[in-house]
Order: sequence, then structure tokens, then C-alpha cells
Amino acid sequence: MFDTKEDRKKMEEAVERFKETMKKIRTGRAHPDMLSSIKVEVYGQYMPLNQAANITASDATLLVVTPFDPGNIAAISNAIRADQSLGLNPADDGRVIRVPIPPLTEERRKEIVKAASSKVEEAKIAIRNVREDARKAIKVAEDLSEDMKKRAEKEIDDLTKEFTDKIDAEFKSKSEEIMKI
Repeated sequence: MFDTKEDRKKMEEAVERFKETMKKIRTGRAHPDMLSSIKVEVYGQYMPLNQAANITASDATLLVVTPFDPGNIAAISNAIRADQSLGLNPADDGRVIRVPIPPLTEERRKEIVKAASSKVEEAKIAIRNVREDARKAIKVAEDLSEDMKKRAEKEIDDLTKEFTDKIDAEFKSKSEEIMKI
């Protein structure tokens, strides 16, 4: 019988990557993962913000960034300000950086949902690529009868549907969260 464990694992990984991507998308509430894509130049090299500072959400509209080295406050503040996709304007007091999260307009919410939908398609393409690789492996498998090949293809198609449904459900909940005022 054709083993689909490896294909299931690859599809699960695609869904996990999609979930991680969705965490980074702004919903109008402060969340430390919002700043996870920011790279800061400290000590002559670029590193992720979470390796140069501690990020916490003090309430629903404010992120507090506490640098491990207070000398890096200006670099961190500039890196946050430079990321135009976030549209944030940090303020520092010499010890910590406060990043107020402005409320999203309905137009901006729709733009965010549209951008997130492109990530949905990328995740589905990754899953379909796994399906195609599995189908190719089934076709060239000489030790399988025609009936077993048909069964294996159906199993792969069922797996594909299961994981694309998971992606759709994740996107639906995220888009509802974004559109909620």
C-alpha cells in the first residue's frame, strides 16, 4: 500500500507556515508577533527585533519594546518606523519604545484581508504541489496494482481537501477578526 504519512506531514507543515504568517497580520489589536518581521541593524549586523529587544503588549492598543541594550533604541525605533507595511510610529523615552497601534479604517481592513488572501493562495499552492508530487510517485510505483493506485490517489485527494479546508477555516477566522471593529 502507498504510504501517505510523509505527504500528510508536508501538508501539515504548509498549514503551520500559513498560521505563522496569519499571526503577523495586523488585526487592530496589539500583538508582539506584529513586529516579528522587523530586522534591526545592531552591532554592525541585521538581526530580528526579538533578538535585540523584549516585545510586550501592555494593552490592546500599545506595544512596549524594551531593548536589551539601551544604546540601540534609535536603531530599533527607526527600523519599526521604516516598515511601511505596518504604518506604525514609535516613541521612545530613552529606556523603552512605545508603539501605539492606531485603529484600522474599514478601507485599511479590506486591504489587509485582500493581502491575507494572497497568502491563502500561496499555502494552497504548496499543498497542491505536495499532491502532485505524491501523484507522480503513485504513477511510477510498479509494486501497486491499478486498484491500489486509484485508492492511493483518492487518499491523496482527500488529504488535499482536508488541509485546504483547514487553511480556509483559518483564513475565515482571521478575516472576521480583522473586520471586527
